Order: sequence, then structure tokens, then C-alpha cells
Amino acid sequence: MLRTIKKDLAQHSEEGASAVEYGLLVAAIAAVIVVLVFALGSVIQGAFQTTCNTVKTGGSSTAQTC
Repeated sequence: MLRTIKKDLAQHSEEGASAVEYGLLVAAIAAVIVVLVFALGSVIQGAFQTTCNTVKTGGSSTAQTC
């Protein structure tokens, strides 16, 4: 009986640990995405603004907004 209880407890602790590990991986991936968005956000915005300005001045005179 004691062996069965130990076996059940060992199985449950492994399942819990893997769930915690998956949670940590998801949190780490989310943190990387947030850092990349903040780091590259201004660069991407600048590229779109440059393109918008080029279209406004060179493309046609009717384009008022991007």
C-alpha cells in the first residue's frame, strides 16, 4: 500500500514540475516579445513614417494622411 502511495505522489510531482516549466517558458517568451516590441517599435515607426512622407511628396498631391 505504501509503495502505491509513493508511486502516485512521484507521478503527481513530475506533472506539476512540467506544468511549472511550461509556465516559465511561456513567461520568458512573452518577456522577449515585449522587449522586442519596445526595442524595435521606434525603428519600425520611423520606417513607416519615411515611407508615408515619400508617398505624400512624390506619389500624389491628394494624399493627406497615411
